[in-house]
Amino acid sequence: MDSPFDDDLLRELTDACGVPGYEDDVRDVVRRELDETVDRVQTDAMGNVVGTLEGSGDTSVAVAAHMDEIGFMIRHVTDEGFVQVDPLGGFDARVLRAQRVTIHTADEDLTGVIGSVPPHTLTDEQREADDEVADVYIDLGRDAEAVAELVSVGDLVTLDQTLTELGDCVTGKALDDRVCLFAMLEAARRVEDPAVTIHFAATVQEEVGLRGANALGVDIDPDLAIALDVTVANDVPQIGEPADAVTEVGEGAAIKLKDSSVITSPKVHRRLTAVATERDIPHQHEVLPAGGTDTAGFQNSHGAKPVGAISIPTRYLHTVTETAAVDDVVATIDLLTGFLETETGEHDYTL
Repeated sequence: MDSPFDDDLLRELTDACGVPGYEDDVRDVVRRELDETVDRVQTDAMGNVVGTLEGSGDTSVAVAAHMDEIGFMIRHVTDEGFVQVDPLGGFDARVLRAQRVTIHTADEDLTGVIGSVPPHTLTDEQREADDEVADVYIDLGRDAEAVAELVSVGDLVTLDQTLTELGDCVTGKALDDRVCLFAMLEAARRVEDPAVTIHFAATVQEEVGLRGANALGVDIDPDLAIALDVTVANDVPQIGEPADAVTEVGEGAAIKLKDSSVITSPKVHRRLTAVATERDIPHQHEVLPAGGTDTAGFQNSHGAKPVGAISIPTRYLHTVTETAAVDDVVATIDLLTGFLETETGEHDYTL
């Protein structure tokens, strides 16, 4: 497809490996991109990256998207040379069977596969059992002695997938949340001479409890925070009730009203809606029954804060085939840019 944005950067971000607490490869890309567009770039002790664009007024706004993806850490190598793992983030174990993975050792990256017992030999007990990450065994195609020499407890594991065009969409691993990280970096390129100081924040460890945002909210103490994350798009045949779709792919940026971690500030989501309407940006409203985002991390840090969030509708979350519409990514970039360009510091978000 003819991409309306820098799809090479999006591919670089999504294909990079960065599980919670080990976001190094993603952080390098973020620093490089922010260095070209903001006044200063800083990294804190947890690994959060903040690129600050100085405004003409006293108000500050934080925009956050997280760098980490779900993955694993090796917890044991069996005597037979198979690898067992502990999850870093919320995997649905059902989707892990027969997946190809990359094991990141101190010296090299190794390919492995998650084993799956052939249906011909499944016992009745195995057919009825629920899939669990604890039951995952990774096969490196090597004998036990070789595996013991190559990998160690604590080595990291990510699922092996690359970004691919899919009709009017893109699909791959780690769109959660690299596609929103990409949207934030694109908006940072576009905003010039803002009336407010903007902190473009790439956060860490969101997938294990919003840890980076919780710390960052204290350190930069913004007057207003806007978080970017993907959200559920259950607009697929397996979901029977339209109300359970949450959002629809291709219908525009999703303006979050609530999730299980936050109720966004009414005046903030109303202004986001007004900007989208005035600029004719496709948008929809999101009410997410379960799941949290960095939005809550900023709301709860260093005193009460007005918060809002923009989400990109994404099918098949927390799998290697996460799928989002290119037009929704464009709408998210346009909405974030429009909101920041019109933020004067004089909007009253108090209740």
